[in-house]
Amino acid sequence: MKRREFGNLFGLGLLATSLPIAIAACNPTETTSTETADAPDATTKAPAAIDETPREDGFAALGKVADLDANGYLGKKSFIAGPVIVIRDPANADSLIALNSMCTHQGCSVEWKDDAFACPCHGSKFNTDGSVATGPATDPLASYEAIIDGDLVLVKAT
Repeated sequence: MKRREFGNLFGLGLLATSLPIAIAACNPTETTSTETADAPDATTKAPAAIDETPREDGFAALGKVADLDANGYLGKKSFIAGPVIVIRDPANADSLIALNSMCTHQGCSVEWKDDAFACPCHGSKFNTDGSVATGPATDPLASYEAIIDGDLVLVKAT
């Protein structure tokens, strides 16, 4: 093996072994501190993960109501029932609209944008009931049943 080849392979190996460390250093670890009257000292804990296990009634947690209100929508491509996007119903803020977030044209993920579900790939737009507003998509988005239970947004998974 020539010196140049050895140097290249050594450098590549060094880079490859340091990549996980660089990724971990760039990944923000967000913690929250809370103070209560019972505990004057602040405690630091990571945000709790949401249990997506379906309940007996078939609903599974998608996210928190606070996140829905802050972002205007909740979405998850790998939700147990399939890719889903949830918004508050513009006609009734107490109810939710949950649709399959996969565009029926070519499978891109639709986004909630300018009061419509829009496909960024080819420009299809869908109404809040999932029907096609503008093509090229011709089929509507499938809908899910969604409810609010406490501080969680639940979507019917079965």
